[in-house]
Amino acid sequence: MKLDLPPLEQQALRVIHGRGHCIEGAESFNIEWLPPVMLIVAYAPLSADLTRQLLEQLKAEPLVEGVFLQQRDQPMAPVKHLWGSEQTPATVNEHGLAYKVEVGTHQNFGLFLDMAKGREWVKQHSEDKNVLNLFSYTCGFAVAAIAGGANAVVNIDMSKAALSVGRDNLRLNQLDDKKARFFGHDLFKSWGKLRKHGPYDLVIADPPSMQKGSFLVEKDYPRIIRQLPSLLSENGIAMLCLNAPWLSCQFLLDAVASEAPQLRLIETLDRPETVLEQSPDDGLKVLIFENSPA
Repeated sequence: MKLDLPPLEQQALRVIHGRGHCIEGAESFNIEWLPPVMLIVAYAPLSADLTRQLLEQLKAEPLVEGVFLQQRDQPMAPVKHLWGSEQTPATVNEHGLAYKVEVGTHQNFGLFLDMAKGREWVKQHSEDKNVLNLFSYTCGFAVAAIAGGANAVVNIDMSKAALSVGRDNLRLNQLDDKKARFFGHDLFKSWGKLRKHGPYDLVIADPPSMQKGSFLVEKDYPRIIRQLPSLLSENGIAMLCLNAPWLSCQFLLDAVASEAPQLRLIETLDRPETVLEQSPDDGLKVLIFENSPA
């Protein structure tokens, strides 16, 4: 197959979003540009011929110094070096901000590149705001918010290791980490604690689509939405993200109508230009709501 890569620069980017089913022959993989290396993320076994074709095209790109393959279909999602430099980057840049990454240690390397537009939106809408970042992972939204002038950001995630990377990400960008709080707690046992630091002008919810034993999107997302009116300031904003391919935007709209009808949809974010999907309801969905109590 022939890859249609966008022009490469020195910033991280998902260059092929095959899982969006818009690129014939690429349905089983994505390709991430983590300067100066490419990471092919395969969700099913790739044939030797297809792997060779991808490798030859990626090697031909002048900025590419190494190519790696991650097999997400295998236990522990192992990463294999295919060509060039064996050194993976420790940090990447996106829209002027730096983030720590670690390829090969965990299933995810530390930054979800399909959410680039979301981080940029948060940066542009955070000035003087009190922000709550749910399921904060490595705190990419917190970095964007504080870079955009937020007064304070509360981050909550069950992974204390991910939160530690989040603190490092703030320092990496020479941002004031005193503006951030980090709670390594179970969200559903922490509503009271979170309310003490509110109300919030912006609440960001970007949950996993499914996490065994801790989060099931159909059951648990409505439980989060139910709490939003008690967390948001009047006219506060909720950014609700959904990356469950089997659920449409209507799932979020219905949950809001049922659990927090005072929230009003004001915007739907576009995906990055390289993250193509067959339908607006496929892949990542990001809806922006305003708290408009009667």
